[in-house]
Amino acid sequence: MGAMSARPNTEAAAQQAENTAPHRAGFACFVGRPNAGKSTLTNALVGQKVAITSNRPQTTRHTVRGIVHRDDAQLILVDTPGLHKPRTLLGERLNDVVRTTWAEVDVIGFCLPADQKLGPGDKFIVKELAGIKKTPKIAIITKTDLVESKALAEQLLAVSALSDELGFEWAEIIPVSAVKDQQVSLLADLIAPLLPESPPLYPEGDLTDEPEMVMVAELIREAALEGVRDELPHSIAVVVEEMLPREDRPADKPLLDIHANVYIERPSQKGIIIGPKGKRLKDVGTKSRKHIEALLGTPVFLDLHVKVAKDWQRDPKQLRKLGF
Repeated sequence: MGAMSARPNTEAAAQQAENTAPHRAGFACFVGRPNAGKSTLTNALVGQKVAITSNRPQTTRHTVRGIVHRDDAQLILVDTPGLHKPRTLLGERLNDVVRTTWAEVDVIGFCLPADQKLGPGDKFIVKELAGIKKTPKIAIITKTDLVESKALAEQLLAVSALSDELGFEWAEIIPVSAVKDQQVSLLADLIAPLLPESPPLYPEGDLTDEPEMVMVAELIREAALEGVRDELPHSIAVVVEEMLPREDRPADKPLLDIHANVYIERPSQKGIIIGPKGKRLKDVGTKSRKHIEALLGTPVFLDLHVKVAKDWQRDPKQLRKLGF
C-alpha cells in the first residue's frame, strides 16, 4: 500500500522540479566547411526556412539568426559563413567575422557530413575550435540518411579521435538527418542545458531577426525611387512579404522567390511607379534583382506589386505594418 501512495508523490516532485527548472536562453552557431548542412539544419530546428540554403559556398554573408522557442529554453542560431583558408580580402574578413562570432556564442556545433571523409578542411576548422577553450562544442554528424550504419559508426569514431588528437573533448557527439527530421529535436535537447540561465531574449513570434529582408526591401526601394525622386521622394515604402527557396530545383541551380509590395500613398502615384505599359516597374525589378542577387549570392525571381496604402506616412497603424 505504501508503495502505491509513494508513486504520485514522486510524480508530483518531478513535476515540481520541472516547474522550478530555470529557463535558459543563448546563442549557438553551426560551423563546418561549406555544404556541411548548416543552413538546412538551422531550418529544420526552427521549423521554417530562414537561412538561405544553397550549394554554393559563401551564400550566407550575413549572420542569419533562427530562433527556436521551447518551454524551457530559447535557442538563437547564428549562421556564420563557412571558415575556409582565405584567398581574398573578403575571405579574410569573413574569417574574422567567424572567429568573433565563435568567441561570443554559448555553444558551437561542428557539422560534418556522414557521407564525406574527414578532410583537411574539417581538420582546419576543428583545430581553430580547439583554440576556443571556454565554449562547449558539439560534433554533429549530418546527412545520416545518405549512409549505412557502418559508415556512420566510422565517422563517429573519426570525429572522436580528432578531438583526442587536439586535446579537447566534445560536449556531445550526435548523428542527425535534417532532411528526414531524425534526431533534430534531440539535438535541441542537448544544446538547451548548455545555454546560460536567462529569460527569453526574443518575443515568442520571432523566428528570425532577419536583416536580409530589410536589406532586400531597401534595394527595391532605391531602384523604385530612381528617376521619380522629385515626384515621390518619401511616399514609397517596400515590404518583402516572403523569401522562399523554390521547391524541386536541382541543387546546383537554386532559385529564391521573393514577393514584395511597393506601397504608395495615393492612386494617382501608381501610374508614375508603373510607367507606360509597365516599363518603369519592369526596370525597377531588373535593376533591384541584380543588386539582390549580388547581396545574397543566389539567383532570384522577384515578384513585385504596387499597392496603395492611403496616407501611410501619417497613419501609425500603417507605419507599423510597413516596418517604421
